[in-house]
Amino acid sequence: IPEDYVADLSVRLSLYRRLAEIEDERDIDGFAAEMVDRFGPLPDEVKHLFSLVAIKSLARRANVAKIDAGPKGAVMSFRNDEFADPAQLIAFIGKRGRDAKVRPDMKVVFFDDWAKAEDRLKGTTAILRSLAAIADKAKKQAA
Repeated sequence: IPEDYVADLSVRLSLYRRLAEIEDERDIDGFAAEMVDRFGPLPDEVKHLFSLVAIKSLARRANVAKIDAGPKGAVMSFRNDEFADPAQLIAFIGKRGRDAKVRPDMKVVFFDDWAKAEDRLKGTTAILRSLAAIADKAKKQAA
């Protein structure tokens, strides 16, 4: 959060702490609305930060440990090579046809044309939303 957007250091640190505790994308949207109300329109750096927080939240829900996104797609690995519903993960990958595959090292590769960083951010977020939804459903059924 830029100093020229939130000048007071203690307020800025408090906002960072609150942002780090957010678990759900809707909460991020609410936090963003609150920031706009308090400090005015969000600078691009803050919008980007919120996007990254959303990705982190989705990755946590989907048990994704690492994401490498580039101009040709993304590679994702899962914590302990585990996913909440492996059968649905395979079905999700299968629906993407030649645009996704599981490598021998258990990493999942999603092929796409993401020339711009914004495209990579949007594409990665969309994949993670799908994976998080599958994982959430499996966790609810197991409970």
